[in-house]
Amino acid sequence: MKKIVSAALVAASLLALTACKNDAANAPSDSGSAAATTGIDGTWKADMASLQIDAKPDEYMLKDGKFACSTCTPPLEVAADGAFHPVAGRAYSDSAAIKVDDDHNVTQTMKKGDKVTNETKYSVSDDGKMLTVDFKDSSGDKDVTGKLIETRVGTAAAGAHALSGSWKADKYDNVSDEGTTITYKLDGDTLHMSSPTGQSYDAKIGGPAVAVNGDIGKTMAAVTKTGDNTYRETDTRNGKTVGSNDMTVDGDVMHVVSKNELDGSTTKYDMKRS
Repeated sequence: MKKIVSAALVAASLLALTACKNDAANAPSDSGSAAATTGIDGTWKADMASLQIDAKPDEYMLKDGKFACSTCTPPLEVAADGAFHPVAGRAYSDSAAIKVDDDHNVTQTMKKGDKVTNETKYSVSDDGKMLTVDFKDSSGDKDVTGKLIETRVGTAAAGAHALSGSWKADKYDNVSDEGTTITYKLDGDTLHMSSPTGQSYDAKIGGPAVAVNGDIGKTMAAVTKTGDNTYRETDTRNGKTVGSNDMTVDGDVMHVVSKNELDGSTTKYDMKRS
């Protein structure tokens, strides 16, 4: 899965904690004022039909009792025995468990300390061509749930589990509102962000990076204004840029371009003001 560190951290959960991909490191009315009509203020909801994903395929190998994800950042390798094993270099987890349910189904559970932060269920179709990924991100105050559909683009090695091989992300389905909603409020030169899952920040436009409250990955966010109705959020961890998010407000629609610096992926989507 792809972890996008997005300006809309919750909308980012669409690609965020669905699995392990980037666990190292993400959308105006005439009756209102001009700021309300054209500005960033308001509660925004991602339009899932607009989602475009430009990313390398996910690559998994499950064979001889071991699970590996070579495209995760950092790469993940853990025994597939259902027990929790330490994993290093990840912002949202420090242990992982892989349970082989049967020859077409696998459950992955991630923890940070004693807290389960994510559960992912992989289900391969009978013909081996489609992968359904049901996820639950529990890293915030409220769970984010949803489903990702992927298509096989690379065959599995002989003797490997059906999950093995390369998979290209096609679409997301049934993502909960907690994972697609964000609220912004511009107060002078300070942008306030809050999400249903408990993440928030108060960032001065053009100022230094500030902590994203409620984010267990300890993400820092800096915001700049790049045009009359355009903003850029840059996200860092430990001083390293992990992602950026360009937001363009066009009436009651916000066009978002999220870049993941950890795996080179780009995600585009629109959000609509409610």
